[in-house]
Amino acid sequence: MKCVHCQTEMIGDCQVKVEGAMYGLKISKKGKGLFNNVSAKPKAAVCPTCGYVAFYVDEYEEFKN
Repeated sequence: MKCVHCQTEMIGDCQVKVEGAMYGLKISKKGKGLFNNVSAKPKAAVCPTCGYVAFYVDEYEEFKN
């Protein structure tokens, strides 16, 4: 993944944690029906040149519907 600001290769697969809480973050989307929710834990990529941080999920295909 390239940084959108300086085009440097970003360091990916970094964990996202909320300081002071044990829950972390979760990205979710409500689908149609009772049990059609989609969710994923976000990861972060950090640019070693400018410090820009981007969040992403590996399971992005599941959010298309």
